[in-house]
Amino acid sequence: MKITAVLLAAGQGTRMKSDLPKVLHPLCGKPMIWHVLEALKEAATEPPVVVVGHGAGAVTEYLGDSARTVLQKPQLGTAHAAMQAESLLRGKTDLVILTYADMPLLRGETFRRLVDAQRLNPGPLSLLTVIADDPRGFGRIVRKPDGTVQAIVEEYVATPEQQKIKELNVGAYCFNAEWLWEALKRIEKNPKKGEYYLTDVVEIAVRDNLPVQAVLHDDFIETIGINTRVHLSEAEAAMRARLNRDLMLNGVSMRDPASTYIDAGVKIGRDTILMPNTFIHGNTVIGERNVIGPNTIIRDTTIGNGCKILASVLEGAVLEDEVDIGPFARLRKGAHLKSHVHMGNFGEVKDSVLHEGVKMGHFSYIGNAVIGANTNIGAGTITCNYDGEKKHPTTIGRDVFIGSDTMLVAPLTLGDGARTGAGAVVTKDVPEDTLVVGMPARAIRKLERKKKG
Repeated sequence: MKITAVLLAAGQGTRMKSDLPKVLHPLCGKPMIWHVLEALKEAATEPPVVVVGHGAGAVTEYLGDSARTVLQKPQLGTAHAAMQAESLLRGKTDLVILTYADMPLLRGETFRRLVDAQRLNPGPLSLLTVIADDPRGFGRIVRKPDGTVQAIVEEYVATPEQQKIKELNVGAYCFNAEWLWEALKRIEKNPKKGEYYLTDVVEIAVRDNLPVQAVLHDDFIETIGINTRVHLSEAEAAMRARLNRDLMLNGVSMRDPASTYIDAGVKIGRDTILMPNTFIHGNTVIGERNVIGPNTIIRDTTIGNGCKILASVLEGAVLEDEVDIGPFARLRKGAHLKSHVHMGNFGEVKDSVLHEGVKMGHFSYIGNAVIGANTNIGAGTITCNYDGEKKHPTTIGRDVFIGSDTMLVAPLTLGDGARTGAGAVVTKDVPEDTLVVGMPARAIRKLERKKKG
């Protein structure tokens, strides 16, 4: 059986008060439409169709190859939006899951339950409902004595008695596809709003004596729709709690989950401990047995096993195993710290590789450099990599000792075992096993390197 999801994403979202299309507003690091599409993958068998309208260009560009798009223009209501998918899907799918792109908390398993209900339903559609004291503008569900749905009554036309009904229409449906296309054509324009409403398909089915099934969901939070930034913040908190819970159930420790902020899609290994006020964003992958935070921001970074990261900022970096950094360290794009590197407080690394066992003292900047294994970078060391027009590389060998407050004026190479005196300004290459001092630095003697182990 072919099952296709149709996602309605054409609304303007005026209550968001934003130039950004509503469905592209981020939720735990991903646009809200991404969350809906990810959930739908668990229930659908075919590529999804997204009905776009307001901000169609931006939404279509974001979706790329992840979905087919069809334009609703003019925008004449939800039934009219659903009709736009007929040209792509008629005769090509058996069931249609139809829902809204501003309901990002719905889970894949919830959509699967809805599909399973429709598979067993002799009638043309099944819909998701929820019991709640706060209706949030949702339509009320009126049931027949046999438990099937009699009607969906929208809030603005509900009688006082109907307004007391606590079972609400969530806005997620599963249809027999061929019946849907014909039913949409039978919907009449709403005389008050001048639009065609999808909920009127229930009336059509009931009129034809066809059963409409309701799948009652037990989690109101999951059914939150987003119309304002207040709703967005509520959904953000709910999604963050869900993501954190899943991570903790898979072996990640959080001292205070409420102050731990992790984007959707971040991967974290077991026995890693996240301290309060830690923010982990983007395409970040973290291994096992790490201690991260407190007060740490990590984005688009790969971290190995057994690392300790204290009160630092990492963006676009790679850390291998047993790396120790912070507090107040900053790794910028292209920073690659290999195993057993130590980086002290108030240091910064950009577009550089620090090989195994490098120790980088505090108050130092390393940019566009390659640092050899077991080299010591003294406090206050700066790679002067920018001459006002171009960036230049610095290459430092193994077992080098850079004295405090050394200026390394790139392009520059220091050989294995070289040393610089405190305050040296190095403007020329330094041969291996050579000590240079002064401003500008000059060689004063050859050194005998101590052999390790």
